[in-house]
Amino acid sequence: MDDVQKLIRRHQSITKASTAFIYAILVSIAMNFFWTPGHIYSSGITGLAQLLTTVSSQTMPVTISTALGLLVLNIPLFFVAWKNIGRNFTIFTIISVVLASIMIKSLNPIHLTTDPIICAIFGGAVNGFGTGTALKNGISTGGLDILGIVIRRKTGKSIGTINIIFNMFIVVAAGFEYGWPYAFYSVIGLVVNARVMDMVYTRQQRMQVMIITDRPKTVIDSVQNHIRRGITIVHDAEGAYHHDTKTILFTVISRYEMSELEEAMEESDPKAFVSISDTVKILGHFYEPKL
Repeated sequence: MDDVQKLIRRHQSITKASTAFIYAILVSIAMNFFWTPGHIYSSGITGLAQLLTTVSSQTMPVTISTALGLLVLNIPLFFVAWKNIGRNFTIFTIISVVLASIMIKSLNPIHLTTDPIICAIFGGAVNGFGTGTALKNGISTGGLDILGIVIRRKTGKSIGTINIIFNMFIVVAAGFEYGWPYAFYSVIGLVVNARVMDMVYTRQQRMQVMIITDRPKTVIDSVQNHIRRGITIVHDAEGAYHHDTKTILFTVISRYEMSELEEAMEESDPKAFVSISDTVKILGHFYEPKL
């Protein structure tokens, strides 16, 4: 049994390391092929590293590269992650950030276009896909991801406000440096980045599930074998058409778990009526697997 667990852990580590490498390639493509030629700033610590490069090139004898700035700015956050989140999480975060810095520095850009709208859209899409893929596979890309996890664990609140303020600072800096049209182009890139990331990383999207069945025990056993979720049972519901007795089951899942829910329902009661809707807000405990 120990050998099997070691094999599983080794496979997970290889998957995470491979994902970190893929993310590094994608963020370097976004940076070197789109953002830099189009004078577009990214979000979060990456955008701050770009800003540091711009300021240092104008005010200092030595220019601090975006690759170096990205690594240096993340170092204090590595200590925060090590202390508050965990060793394994921090190690793979360091790997992803170091690989990203190396790839940004070493990948030779190919001149595609300097059109700011194209650069904003495609840079945001490429980076959003890379970041979403990393988060989906249980690794962080550093930066505000770390603060978001720590704040959510300690207070139950999201980092949304901090994200907005931080990114507004980046956008205003883009406006002062390249002109206000470029600030709005950067906003386009931020929106595209966020939308693509949400399409790929679905773990944080909550959905309410209502199941109407006449085989409640079988359905509950099957769902809980596939997904670690609590289920609320409403007995003695009545169908309006045949007036037969039904049971209503309620639960909340993440969009990431949708395929497992479908598999569980197919196994337990293919004829059950299942209604799924997006959840706007949850009060109370909702289990999230630890990273």
